[in-house]
Parts: sequence; structure tokens; C-alpha cells
Amino acid sequence: MERLFKLKQNGTTVSREIVAGLTTFFAMAYIIIVNPGMLSQAGMEWGAVFLATIIASVIGTLIMGLVANVPYAQAPGMGLNAFFVFTVCFTLGFTWQQALSMVFICGLLNIFITVTKIRKYIIKAIPVSLQNAIGGGIGLFIAYVGVKNAGLINFTSDPGTYTLLDSGSVVASSAATPAIVQLNTPAVLLAIFGLILIIALLVLKVKGALLIGIIVTTLVGLIPGIGVTTLGSTTSFTECLQALPSTFGVIFTSEGLPSLFTSIDKLPLVLLTIFAFSISDTFDTIGTFIGTGRKSGIFSEEDERTLETSAGFKSKMDKALFADATATSIGAIFGTSNTTTYVESAAGIGAGGRTGLTSVVVSICFILSAFFASFVSAVPSAATAPVLIIVGVMMMSSFAEIKWGDLNEAIPAFFASVFMAFFYSISYGIAAGFITYCVVKIFSGKAKEVHPILWVCTGLFILNFVLLAII
Repeated sequence: MERLFKLKQNGTTVSREIVAGLTTFFAMAYIIIVNPGMLSQAGMEWGAVFLATIIASVIGTLIMGLVANVPYAQAPGMGLNAFFVFTVCFTLGFTWQQALSMVFICGLLNIFITVTKIRKYIIKAIPVSLQNAIGGGIGLFIAYVGVKNAGLINFTSDPGTYTLLDSGSVVASSAATPAIVQLNTPAVLLAIFGLILIIALLVLKVKGALLIGIIVTTLVGLIPGIGVTTLGSTTSFTECLQALPSTFGVIFTSEGLPSLFTSIDKLPLVLLTIFAFSISDTFDTIGTFIGTGRKSGIFSEEDERTLETSAGFKSKMDKALFADATATSIGAIFGTSNTTTYVESAAGIGAGGRTGLTSVVVSICFILSAFFASFVSAVPSAATAPVLIIVGVMMMSSFAEIKWGDLNEAIPAFFASVFMAFFYSISYGIAAGFITYCVVKIFSGKAKEVHPILWVCTGLFILNFVLLAII
């Protein structure tokens, strides 16, 4: 174990890694149920997607743990699965077989830009101030996810709001505005209980505070009269196994990859959709690695020096990026949308996870969940949401490294961090940071300080926004 994961060198222990793995798994276990529910709306078999989700998560996370030796977990990404169903299938009119084929090509594209070290150079081109902003911004983002999952936000009709019409005029409306919910529902009260419990455990320096918080809150939810923790219902493992052939390898049939290129008129739209998949996947991963890896020491300065000078895949970052890139294509073969590195990995890192052993534990949990989905799905969001909120608090310490008194640094940092939470997307936050950073440098007469790769990435983000507006 020591030889494989270098636990002492990374300042961790087997027990700490196990706790971290369990914490990460329970923070992201919702995807096991949510992803098949989402993709089945496009006509895919629920049971097939259920198994494809688990298989893609296991393989991707094992590669991350055993090859890169870093504590990150992978699974089909939220947001990307919604784009798959509601934009690619429903709005653009592609079949789910064609959408899977585009995800497969997206994975190959990500492998290419990883092998050619383009993704590595992008990371090295991001200024330190933006790296800190991304770290703190991800903290804001996952804290907001936690608050939302806890049910603390309620969108109410506010007659005092206004709407901007296409004509440019402003009219009064009753748009939905966020507000705190009434604290009188069992789920909300349970989430608040879990939050207070975790805060108390952390302040008292109790080991495994985050995982203990999840378990205790889940058990409290079983108490009669609360009833928040309930056993989920799902298709049996045997039925899922029988359904898997309906998605496995379908991209290699006539309904998959070949069908994308039968019409020249539709080819530009196919390429634009693959580009949209790729840019979101790429920058979500880069943001997660920067936001969680630097502060925790998972990607050290020595590792970054190796990243700059080494050939092949010698550094942790190189291997982690490759692991992430391969997972998307593997997932598409089995039958699921883009597999990506999960920001919820920050929960396990916050619990002390520092090596690939954390990822191996997550993989084992995913394997077991194939047989015990009803029990896994019983863990309510009210139990995991407080963990995300607290981890968000921990990650916001990166903001202390930003010179907020210097507008040249503060403006891009603000947009990068705040946009992540406001627009529920890591990649949109990075896009806002890149664009405003370039604008600031142009008007301050320091455009030459912008790395050429940053100019290219900024141009791609702008192109992506234009294309999304058109399609």
C-alpha cells in the first residue's frame, strides 16, 4: 500500500484515505440515480444508463487513483448531461445515439489535447491571481450547490422586479427572485441540523467530521415524524445487466458515428456541438484541479516544475489530465454523457484525502452501489449538502492571496469567482475571468503581458458564446 500510493510522502494514512473516499462518494452518489433519470428522457434505457454511469465512474476513477495517484473521482457530469438531453437531443434534434457519438469524439479530442500537452500549457498560462480566484470561486460554487441541495433557497414571485424586452424597453414583472425558505420543513431542518453538527465536529477537531456528519444526519432522517431518509426504488441489477446491450457499443453501429457524417449540411452543427462539449469539459476539469490541487498540495511546486520540463507523463498533473480525458470516451462506449472530474472530490480532500487510495475507495463504493442502489440513494441531499457548504468555506481561503486593492487583479478575480456561483458553471466562471483579464490588460497598456495561450482560450470562449447564441 505504501509503495503504491506513497502515503507517508503525502502526509496521510490508510484510515484517513478511506474516510476521504467515503466522504467523496457520498457527496457525489446522487449521480447514480440522477444521471439515468436525466438521459432516459432522451429515450435511453434507464437500467442501461444506470450501469453505464457506474462503469464509467469506476474505470475513470481507478485510472485517476492508480495511474495518477491523486484523490479525484470521476463520473458523468451534471450540466453536461443536461446539455446532452435538452440541447443536443431536444433542441438540435440529434438522436441519443448521435449525441453519444459526439461525446465519444469529444473524448478523443480531449485525449489529443492532453497528449500534445495543450491542456498542460493552458494551466501554466493562467496567472496566479486567477488561479486563486478559481480556487475561491469553486468554493463559492460548491457552497451554493450545498445551499441549493439543502433546500434553503426558495424562488418566489416578486412584483417589484423588472424585465428587459427584446425591444430594449423595461417593464414591470413578477419574476422569480431568490429568498430564504420558511424553516418549517423536515428536510430543511435536517440539513440545518447536519450543518451545525459538522461545524461542531470540525471546531472540536474530531477526525472524520465530514463523514460522521453525513452518517449521523442520514440516521436522524430515519426518525418517525422526520421521514427524510427513505430507501430509494430502482431496477434490479439483473434487469440493468439485461438492458446494457441497448447502449453498449451503439456508437459503432450505423445509428452512431456513421450517421453523423451522412449529411454535409449538418456537419457544421455536428462540429460546433462537439466543440461545445469539449470546451465545457476541459475547463471544468482544469478549474477543479487548480481550485483543489494547489491549496492542498496535491499538485506541488516540484510537480509543476516537472510538468514544465518533463517529456511523456511523469508528473501527477499530466497523468491526472490523461485519466480525465480517457474517461469521457470510455463512458460514451458504455452509454453515458461526458465523464469528468467531480468538484465534489473537494469534500474528500477536505477530509484529508491526498493520494489515489481515496479514489480507489470511491471506485469500490461505486461497484457496491450497483448491487445496493436502494441503500445508496437513501442518503438524502440534506445529509450531503452541509458537507459541500463547509468545504466551500474551506476553499474560499484562496481569496486571501488576491490583492483586492489592485483593480487590475481584483476585477478579473471577481468575475472569475462570482460567475461560477451565479451561472452554476466552473467553465463560465473561467471564461468571465479570462475575458475581463484581457480587457483589463488592454486598457492598462499591458496587453503584452497576456500569455498567447490565454489569448487563444479567450477567443475560443467568445466563439463558444457566439455559437451557442446562434444554435
